[in-house]
Amino acid sequence: MGWVGESVASVKSMKIRQSLSQFISLGMIVSSALIIWKGLIFITGSESPVVVVLSESMEPGFQRGDILFLHMSKDPIRAGEIVVFNIQGRDIPIVHRVIEVHERQKTREVDILTKGTETTIVKMTECCMLMASVGLKRQHVIGRAVGFLPYVGWMTIVMTEKPIVKYILIGALGLLVITSKD
Repeated sequence: MGWVGESVASVKSMKIRQSLSQFISLGMIVSSALIIWKGLIFITGSESPVVVVLSESMEPGFQRGDILFLHMSKDPIRAGEIVVFNIQGRDIPIVHRVIEVHERQKTREVDILTKGTETTIVKMTECCMLMASVGLKRQHVIGRAVGFLPYVGWMTIVMTEKPIVKYILIGALGLLVITSKD
């Protein structure tokens, strides 16, 4: 009976160690992703080095679901550049093309006028109208587009528009990590 009791205790101990190892592996994966993200922020100088195009305002240049890679530098912003910016009252960054830049000589402040590539007035969003009338400041710009991957961001759009998909995916991935055997 002693040998069976030790064997059961050994199996329980091994299962606990295996579960602990799987949780540590999951923690390492999450930590690695955060470290990579912070490294990208440092390298690119942008608070958000990767964004997904969420609207159709930049078609045909960028499609909804394209991923943009951003970089921020001290160089002056010029007309024709694609910039991503945040404005007060909006949670989601906006992707637009700079059409005009006005620098005030005395204060060295810059007003930036942007719009989406889509030229029909019907498709202009409320935000575009706001930017056209108010102007955009350099501090609103979080990055300049330096590259893109077409359609790769569709999963982000689906998870944003249908949160249940996000929870199912996170649950399935967590379950996979926890139940996987080494």
